[in-house]
Amino acid sequence: MKPAAVSEFYRRLREANPNPQTELKYVNPYTLLVAVALSAQATDVGVNKATGPLFAKVDTPEKMLALGEQGLRGYIKTIGLFNTKAKNVMALSKILVERHGSDVPRSREALEQLPGVGRKTANVVLNVAFGEDTIAVDTHIFRVGNRTGLAPGKNPFEVEAKLEKVTPPDFKRHAHHWLILHGRYVCKARLPECWRCAVADLCPFKPKTPAPGSTSAVKAKAAKKKAATKKRAA
Repeated sequence: MKPAAVSEFYRRLREANPNPQTELKYVNPYTLLVAVALSAQATDVGVNKATGPLFAKVDTPEKMLALGEQGLRGYIKTIGLFNTKAKNVMALSKILVERHGSDVPRSREALEQLPGVGRKTANVVLNVAFGEDTIAVDTHIFRVGNRTGLAPGKNPFEVEAKLEKVTPPDFKRHAHHWLILHGRYVCKARLPECWRCAVADLCPFKPKTPAPGSTSAVKAKAAKKKAATKKRAA
């Protein structure tokens, strides 16, 4: 995607959502760190359901350590991989108390040294909690970067590097949220909703998905059904 198109791409996303926010619920940098760590291979909705009651009582690493691993499991047992995540949250809480004065460090290197915290989690915390111009590449952003041609790459790191390079400075602060929300609600994995996409004309993805109920959609569905029938017969 050429620079002019990249700027227009972000301009339209900003116009539709001037001040995007993370959908994870949190109280302070510490609870944000915990929420993001818990969100790996889980939905934000599922994490919020578990952390709502948890963060009402636990909002510091000291309180988390007092709660204990078993107590934490009781709150997050509905989240995938909760046993491993509980161990990591307890371990990172202990490190925050012992090495960082109970504060969440404002450095990617220090964050990535915490148990259960990778580059993506560190980037989210730096962006949301501290206002850094970081872009955390999850499955949604990886898909959008490749599908739209905005930042194609074979892995999340490549996509992140290209996004850092092509994203104009004025858009970097919120680029992460614009892209993740676009991927979550419009540029979906199985069936992108191209008919209501604000940047469809800038995107090289083909064939564009027609609106439900349109003539094109009906024909596409019929063709897909016919192909499936033919495949089964073979």
